[in-house]
Amino acid sequence: MFKNCFYSTLETTTKLHDDGCTYVFTGDIPAMWLRDSSAQVMHYLRVCDCPGIKEAIAGLVKLQMRYIALDPYANAFNEEANGAGHGGDTTNFNENKDWIWERKYEIDSLCYPVWISYKYWKKTGDTSVFDEQYKKSTGMILDLFRVEQHHEEKSPYRFQRFNCPETDTLPREGKGAEVAYTGMTWSGFRPSDDACVYGYLVPSNMFAVVILGYLEEIYADVYHDADMAASAKALKDEIEAGIQKYAIFEDPDFGKVYAYEVDGKGNAVFMDDANVPSLLSLPYLGYCDMDDPIYQNTRKYILSKKNPYYYEGSFAKGIGSPHTPPGYIWHIALVMEAMTCHDDAEKAKVLNTIMACDGGTEVMHEGFDANDPTVYTREWFAWANSLLAYFILEEIDKVNTFVK
Repeated sequence: MFKNCFYSTLETTTKLHDDGCTYVFTGDIPAMWLRDSSAQVMHYLRVCDCPGIKEAIAGLVKLQMRYIALDPYANAFNEEANGAGHGGDTTNFNENKDWIWERKYEIDSLCYPVWISYKYWKKTGDTSVFDEQYKKSTGMILDLFRVEQHHEEKSPYRFQRFNCPETDTLPREGKGAEVAYTGMTWSGFRPSDDACVYGYLVPSNMFAVVILGYLEEIYADVYHDADMAASAKALKDEIEAGIQKYAIFEDPDFGKVYAYEVDGKGNAVFMDDANVPSLLSLPYLGYCDMDDPIYQNTRKYILSKKNPYYYEGSFAKGIGSPHTPPGYIWHIALVMEAMTCHDDAEKAKVLNTIMACDGGTEVMHEGFDANDPTVYTREWFAWANSLLAYFILEEIDKVNTFVK
């Protein structure tokens, strides 16, 4: 299983282009998500000294930044300008429409490319990815985040899809539920590609705080641009202040916990979704330490029946998503559960569950029926494969460090 998962992205979803770019599609959907493609190559950072790996990751960052410049509100892109995907959606496409598979605006789509490029830099020391295109595209990210801090007054973004589930479109003629200013930045959709109930998606704003810190460092140390560094820091501080003021609530059973979404008007959604960024994944993303008290309270909350998407079945228990049927647990969430605990016995228990719930395929899937793992969604889902490989390599590193 590890071998299958480790090689999945490299062998089945990666295309090297003649111009040095790397197109990494998601698996059984022939499009490249900015989110998925970043997470799909994360575990390969460990083997950047192997022939071609370093160049492939650098080529991915190059293409991601090119795509962001085409339309920073888009979440998934075509390999060519062929018009494939969801071109029938009602949204304010620009002249680059044919490149766009889907235009659901998700904060994390703009976070992940910065996240993987920063990790790449720290692993390899290579600054070649930080070219003028990178600076231009990340500047667009800062500008968009600032516009979406004032979604009601300033946002040009609208999105409607018709004859579809409610989770695939935004209310109010595509503007989304009304929000008030909080300092956080607005998101139309979650990393599941489902619509937000309330526009301030807390784990994605936390991810934004992380990558804005990375950009502050990149602008200062690589570009030597004090103004851009200061801009990234100011935005980071504003979003973080909004999180602290509007996203923390007192639960009678668990104490202070993070909400999943808020609107700045007093409304909140208390849950977690399997897709990353999630509340469960905050230490993995680099937002907080695993021992952070509010994180620990939140983790206990979302791994309980208080989370409406926490399921227990005869084969497994864990977090699912409204994106898949009730009772379906996601492999991504199980891996994240194992990665965010200290207890080796708990990790082993979750890993055994993962291995027993592959449906006999020896690879990961999206969601599976907690009572029958042979019933699952997405036969070819490289993100989940890569995440499992990453987790196992992390654990091997810990053992090797202990032995030394």
